[in-house]
Amino acid sequence: MAPVSIPRPSTRNRSATKQSSTHQRMGTTTFSLHEGAVARLVNASRTYKNFYLAMLDTFEHGLTRREVEERLKKYGTNEVVREKPLQWYTQLAYAFVNPFIGVLVVLMVVSLVIDVVIATPSERTFTTVIVLSIMVTVSALLRFWQEYRSNRAVQQLQSFVRTTILTQRKNEGKKETDVRDLVPGDIVWLSAGDMIPADIRLMYAKDLFVSQSVLTGESVPVEKTDRMLPNADATPILELENICFMGTTVVSGTACGVVVNTGEATYFGALAKQLVGKREQTSFDKGINSVSWLLIRFMLVMAPLIVLINGLTKGDWFAALLFGISVAVGLTPEMLPMIVSANLAKGAAALSKRKVIVKKIKALQNIGAMNVLCTDKTGTLTIDNVVLLRHLSIFGDADDAEVLKWAYLNSFYQTGLKNLLDRAVIDYIETRNLQRPESDFTKVDELPFDFERRRMSVVLEKRDGRRLIVTKGATEEMLEICRFGLHPTTKDLIPLDDRMKNKIRRIAHDLNQHGLRVLLVGIRYFDGKADNYTLSDEYDLTLTGFIAFLDPPKPSAKAAIEALKQNGVIIKVLTGDNLAVTKKICADVGITFDHDDIVVGEEIDGMSDERLKELAMQSAIFAKLSPSQKVRIVKALQACGLTVGFMGDGINDAAALRAADVGISVDTATDIAKESADIILLEKDLLVLREGVLQGRLTFGNTMKYIKMTASSNFGNMFSVLVASAFLPFLPMLPVQLLVQNLLYDLSQTTIPWDRMDEDYLAKPRKWDAGGIVRFMVHIGPISSLFDIVTFAVMFFVFQAQTTAQQSLFQSGWFIEGLLSQTLIIHLIRTQKIPFVQSHATLPIIAATVIIACIGLILPYTAFGAAIGMQPLPQAYFLWLVCILLGYGLLLQVLKMLYIKRYGEWL
Repeated sequence: MAPVSIPRPSTRNRSATKQSSTHQRMGTTTFSLHEGAVARLVNASRTYKNFYLAMLDTFEHGLTRREVEERLKKYGTNEVVREKPLQWYTQLAYAFVNPFIGVLVVLMVVSLVIDVVIATPSERTFTTVIVLSIMVTVSALLRFWQEYRSNRAVQQLQSFVRTTILTQRKNEGKKETDVRDLVPGDIVWLSAGDMIPADIRLMYAKDLFVSQSVLTGESVPVEKTDRMLPNADATPILELENICFMGTTVVSGTACGVVVNTGEATYFGALAKQLVGKREQTSFDKGINSVSWLLIRFMLVMAPLIVLINGLTKGDWFAALLFGISVAVGLTPEMLPMIVSANLAKGAAALSKRKVIVKKIKALQNIGAMNVLCTDKTGTLTIDNVVLLRHLSIFGDADDAEVLKWAYLNSFYQTGLKNLLDRAVIDYIETRNLQRPESDFTKVDELPFDFERRRMSVVLEKRDGRRLIVTKGATEEMLEICRFGLHPTTKDLIPLDDRMKNKIRRIAHDLNQHGLRVLLVGIRYFDGKADNYTLSDEYDLTLTGFIAFLDPPKPSAKAAIEALKQNGVIIKVLTGDNLAVTKKICADVGITFDHDDIVVGEEIDGMSDERLKELAMQSAIFAKLSPSQKVRIVKALQACGLTVGFMGDGINDAAALRAADVGISVDTATDIAKESADIILLEKDLLVLREGVLQGRLTFGNTMKYIKMTASSNFGNMFSVLVASAFLPFLPMLPVQLLVQNLLYDLSQTTIPWDRMDEDYLAKPRKWDAGGIVRFMVHIGPISSLFDIVTFAVMFFVFQAQTTAQQSLFQSGWFIEGLLSQTLIIHLIRTQKIPFVQSHATLPIIAATVIIACIGLILPYTAFGAAIGMQPLPQAYFLWLVCILLGYGLLLQVLKMLYIKRYGEWL
């Protein structure tokens, strides 16, 4: 079928918007949804239940296993385009697409023309073309292999993180099902925190509010209903109130619906087709690109200048052009993409062994740069095993059976936001074999929990036909709606005046001071029966008492927080929980604070951004926060120049996870929290997160080694070439020799991702600093030029390599000195300490540099060396070589200490 355009949602002119004539735009992207998908959504929206169930060939009790398998074959898995990995051959092609490979290919074509096409038969040579081809192939294949391994690793790791939804299927009942296995006709149940897994027609909905910001950009949730919409064909798709769309999120309420469209046939799937691969660059990506183009621009300036100097001084413009091409190759850091890919792949693989799943692999740099971690309290600082410890009357009397009964009924019948507290209440009754009162009641309705009113209610009907509402919630929010209190012995109703309310607050506060989380439970009988119950029915309740829960601190939390502090990460607690409980837990795990370090959510409302920035910097604890307040705090910290991580697992954390530089969640989190996160922890433990921080810094550090080595080496080599070109009557090195030297040096650097970093480097957060790279290049680069010039002098004056006849001797001497100094600099730059004494490279680095150095020393004595214009060197040369390299190493080490003393950094 031909695709049909989707109308853009509009509230100004609904009737004028027609599905057949308008385009849906998201930013600048126009996309279309398949005609059949549109028809199914519209027909399901405007018809009765029996009709749309028949249309989808399904039933209220769900599909059979056989029907599901048949539809999976017909419609495919419930996945969108963006989730499909690239084929290996596509990845291989992309490995050749980068500016450095492009420069090498251009130079190879120029060399092919000059050395082969227009050269005379006696001068024709393929050597330069072959060496350039090897460099292109090695660079691209190494990059491909590392990126292929990296993508495979990420796919395997992501298989550990499953997203499920509650489905109902015939003969199977209700059970959690992988969202990828959903098919049209499946019956699904939704509650707060669920991500909508497909395009769904609602069959039942109660106070259902859905966030559609991922599709519309609107932050305010919209209410969804199950009622039929006769005018659905004249309504913009996203404004169909009885349709929930894939990728949107249930904010509050409950619902049941039937799957209409899955995978690429969904609204979200149509959008994903256009947006696949379009990702925002991180600061590290931008930094890498800026350095890459800086080096390319440097090459575009220096290479023509060298051609000009050699052409003017030697008169052979043909040879000068070939030499300029070789110099341009030497200035091209063609191994940079491979080094970055290898570092990321190795980092992700290492973290997987520590139960950290890097969902978005480029988040590794951000977690290494993180200097502030905002974390939730429950399950991070605590063991995430909530137990009901006390149930008290309104006077604080222990073991009150009345409040326990009503708390149990509320928790047993609620179907909204999945809550550890409800589980704890039910477990308390079941493990003690106490009387379960649910058989005396029937559920009528439910008012789900939300983060604004901070309470939830169920409406029940007793056997005698009387109905009542049972509500539990936070202390202040419950006192707002309670008018009476229940006397524990006489069962009389006691007016809740200010004196009584203050007494209740003191009891709750005392419990909080002992680390207990407190909820109040209230009830109210209705005079009659109603068809529907709303939030307005939560009033004039009778308070029955307190229920208090304990979630003790994790034994490892204190040590983990101290370790993160030692690694330069400041911990800030952002929680929706009670202030007193939060203070107690924070004190137990070693988070120090005073009165000025504590902020309550209500203080933030109406506060200016500038004032919030000050408060966010100085405060350690933020309690009773709403989701939007968490986002404001994260953005305030970012505005202060900090790299902010946020760790959370609830629906109320999703917005902050997206806003943070690095979002961290756990595999037991709500769907929306896992979708919003960059990194998933298989263990909700700060000690595990510390490993992620250190691995991120290791990845960043090894990348910076290559960048600074290459930038400073290239900068220094240019001075050497300019000096030699100006005073020598011949080329300081033949083009092919320069290419071979560059290839060997590149190979010696391929092991950098397997190097270690010094402990003092890992102890501090690391951020991209382009100015620091330029400063490093300018200070360190000329040192290698100084000793190159010393080598020129030795070859020119000591060994009398002054004429064209002795140029082979001169070139061989500089080839070896240049290669060995470049391999030596790997060890000098990789650490701010004294190399080989205070800090040792890993075995792969040592082996690579030793092998390349040996090849360089042997090359002049081989047939290949002779073929590229080299000759054996006198024994006295090697004594000079040792002195030059020792002098180079000692001077660079002295300069390193002075540089660190002045600028406070090295890598």
